[in-house]
Amino acid sequence: MRQRFQDIDYLGVVLWLLRTGIIILVIWGSVATIIQNPYSSKTWMDFIVFGVAQGSLYALIAIGYTLVYGVLFMINFAHSEFFMSGIFTATILLANPMKASGFLDSHPFVGLGLITITAIIVSVAIALLTERVAYRPLRKAPRLVPLITAIGASFFWQYFFRGLFGSEVKPFPQIEGLIGKIPFLGTEILINQVVVIVVAIIMLIGLYIFVMKTKIGKSIRAVAEDKDTAALMGIDVDRAISITFAMGAAMAGIAGVLYAMVFRQVHFFMGFIPGIKAFTAAVLGGIGSIPGAAVGGFFLGMFESVGPSLFLQGLGIPAPHQLKDVIAFTMLVLVLIFRPQGILGERLAEKKA
Repeated sequence: MRQRFQDIDYLGVVLWLLRTGIIILVIWGSVATIIQNPYSSKTWMDFIVFGVAQGSLYALIAIGYTLVYGVLFMINFAHSEFFMSGIFTATILLANPMKASGFLDSHPFVGLGLITITAIIVSVAIALLTERVAYRPLRKAPRLVPLITAIGASFFWQYFFRGLFGSEVKPFPQIEGLIGKIPFLGTEILINQVVVIVVAIIMLIGLYIFVMKTKIGKSIRAVAEDKDTAALMGIDVDRAISITFAMGAAMAGIAGVLYAMVFRQVHFFMGFIPGIKAFTAAVLGGIGSIPGAAVGGFFLGMFESVGPSLFLQGLGIPAPHQLKDVIAFTMLVLVLIFRPQGILGERLAEKKA
């Protein structure tokens, strides 16, 4: 009898009960919400559109996490500051002065292009500097050392830009050409949401083609597979890693501009929550996989937008949309418990891991 109790997998039983309980609650809340139907079809469509736009931002930021992890097998927690630094600098030095002078109103798309280029340049410069000073000397160190260094670099850049530009929330100017709505499937979509979705999809497809089809992309994939063998084949490993950081930071810089267009404000701490959400999206999709980061970002954005109304409204929880952050981080925990390799990730063999 004692041997039988010793053979029971108690952790497996607890996880099975947890999984079953969550599934029951989700189904119960969803069915109750569908029966009650507290929202109109237009409201549901608004939830979906906002979720796709939000997911587009998460996907762009998550690309940086997944690229660096795929090459160096480290989580670059300073990536959220690459996202912040570009748009924060571009807003202070370029966007607001152009708005005050009237140039942004008379030439909105030229001004937006200059803001985007400035944000990308600053984000890439911060990323390359961080990689060269903080990460490259630790290339052969145990994985925990670069991880702690990344957290330190994140705090360093946060308070560097706080000292440089101040701690106040800065407004991002309204782009005249992006004001208004367009009709779509019985509802109206904000033009800036359409821009966010279209730009994000184009950049994700372009990055995937670049990594998979170009010579530089092949060298990055070779370095990700085996750095020593890639070096023996004549590939400049340091250059490939620097390009990887630059590509991720460029995506983060573009995401910063799109984020500012939607939420209309920037500050030194603005990268923390989107960065953690993007990391969640990367893990959800399968960290190390570019399509996985994209799928994870869109999935998390939709889950955040539709989830509170669909899953929590029927359970009688007041103000469910205030719990969207709880839902996002609960998703991270559940993915790590039940499918740690993510949606599109592969389960590594013991020898490869």
